[in-house]
Amino acid sequence: MAESNNDNKSTPPPPGSEETQLLEVRQKIYPRQVHGIFNNWRVALVLITQVLFYGLPWLAWNNRQAVLFDLGARKFYLFDLVLWPQDFIWFAALLIISALGLFLFTAIAGRLWCGYACPQTVYTELFMWVEGWFEGDYKKQQKLNSQGWNGEKVLRRGGKHIAWILLALWTGITFVGYFTPIKTLLAEFSGWTLGPWETFWIFFYAFATWGFAGFMREQVCKYMCPYARFQSVMFDQDTLVITYDYRRGESRGQRKKGADYKTQGLGDCVDCGICVQVCPTGIDIRNGLQYMCIGCAACIDACDQVMEKMDYPKGLIRYSTQNAIDGKYPDKDITKHVFRPRTLFYGVLMTGILAAFVWTLANRIPLRVDVIRDRQTLSQETPSGNIENLYRLQLINMDDQGHRYRIAAKGIDGLRITQGHAITIEALGTANLSVSLEASRLALDKPSQPIIFEIVAEDDARIFREAKSSFLK
Repeated sequence: MAESNNDNKSTPPPPGSEETQLLEVRQKIYPRQVHGIFNNWRVALVLITQVLFYGLPWLAWNNRQAVLFDLGARKFYLFDLVLWPQDFIWFAALLIISALGLFLFTAIAGRLWCGYACPQTVYTELFMWVEGWFEGDYKKQQKLNSQGWNGEKVLRRGGKHIAWILLALWTGITFVGYFTPIKTLLAEFSGWTLGPWETFWIFFYAFATWGFAGFMREQVCKYMCPYARFQSVMFDQDTLVITYDYRRGESRGQRKKGADYKTQGLGDCVDCGICVQVCPTGIDIRNGLQYMCIGCAACIDACDQVMEKMDYPKGLIRYSTQNAIDGKYPDKDITKHVFRPRTLFYGVLMTGILAAFVWTLANRIPLRVDVIRDRQTLSQETPSGNIENLYRLQLINMDDQGHRYRIAAKGIDGLRITQGHAITIEALGTANLSVSLEASRLALDKPSQPIIFEIVAEDDARIFREAKSSFLK
């Protein structure tokens, strides 16, 4: 059997000795490569997420960047959708939906997000691929680490860090490219004309990526990520998690292939330690569910390979629930326990908010109108004996194309507009319009009467807004 890559962990000194330390000294983990269906899923998601992340800033849409969060102009571009600061409610709803989705999927199937799509997991995987290209597999990495500095070690380590830095730097540029147009950003970067804001965030994000994915790795998941600490409140006995079937596997012990291990009192676990060797956080899943487990399922792939070689049934380590492992129901009944009060509550709440989010966004009117009275001239009498009020309309065209808007007013008999009947506003533009309203003195029976402005796009009647104000006598 292959030797464990965690043999260099020493036994901690007994309490009270002079060598007792408050914090565990980190032993670098060299995960063994593994192949299997879950590893294939993990690789696929790494590639998909990074194609999206690195590719979206380069996608053009209506002669602009398809996805751009322009903080300076206070506009967020998402393909055809353009969001303004006034649309903050949708961002809040999106955050709530994301949180409920995390709660729901965690209650159903544990830390799927952590194991397959979390940026820390994804970039650690990328950096480990680069490390493997330069330093070889986990055994060669251990050997290289233990040997003194020589030409080979300098070249391999140096090449690895250069590749890491370039990848981290490109990641930082891409990240900032979501807030500053990527083509403009690259031109400024190559010409050393970057502004202080862009410069700080490019190098800060690059440094964080290089440090977290290259050096800290599992330490981020174990000690920095709050999700590892509060996940237990979202788990229950019916949550689908990575589990070791102790009833089938114990007692552990090595044996030869084909031996009658049952007569020796042994279970299916051959105690090879490969499940520990492939774990990116260095835990032993056979000790039960631990908060350090990120749910990557590498141990499942590794154990299945061993079971296959030994001609044992697969699934000694598998996705299951604690109740199924304890024998309260068979694995085939796991799906029957997916819909339970907790998951139904999360699902119904998330579906309701998501439906409201989609409906309101689909029926969003891309026009905003604010009415401000002229404070210098509240009201005045015209030569014809009518009463005139002056207003200033602030209009924001939130659409990705220009429109011409007609203005009307109602609320008083005979009320008419004498100035400011229409205005043309370019795409994503703002404008101020002076509007004069006139009404007969006979129609005014109160010092102040409510009125309503109606603003409609001439080319699209669905773009319609009403704005309330008052008419002074």
